Amino acid sequence: MTARPNIDMSLKQWTAVCPLDDIAPDSGVCALIGGRQVAVFRVAGDHVYALANHDPFSNANVLSRGITGDIRGELVVASPVYKQHFSLATGQCIEDQTVQVETFAVRINNNVVEVEA
Repeated sequence: MTARPNIDMSLKQWTAVCPLDDIAPDSGVCALIGGRQVAVFRVAGDHVYALANHDPFSNANVLSRGITGDIRGELVVASPVYKQHFSLATGQCIEDQTVQVETFAVRINNNVVEVEA
């Protein structure tokens, strides 16, 4: 019997999405990462955030098309369907505390936006 290597499947990898300049300020784009749609937002200059693109209220993959803004100091995206707001930092729905969308680590590496997923 051959021993199998011990591989940690929880290790994540950084995936390049696009150059930062390809995302207009205060807007989002959608990227397919590991078979999942991820909404990537550029706000407040060069700050980037990544959320699941799926809007749990409309059951549609549309969050990347939402409008970004600020509610009481919290950076948010408003779903383009029913207008619920989701925190870009935590994914928490502002209007319904029982609902949250997944967030992903995101960084800028040599002017390229990368998501850890």
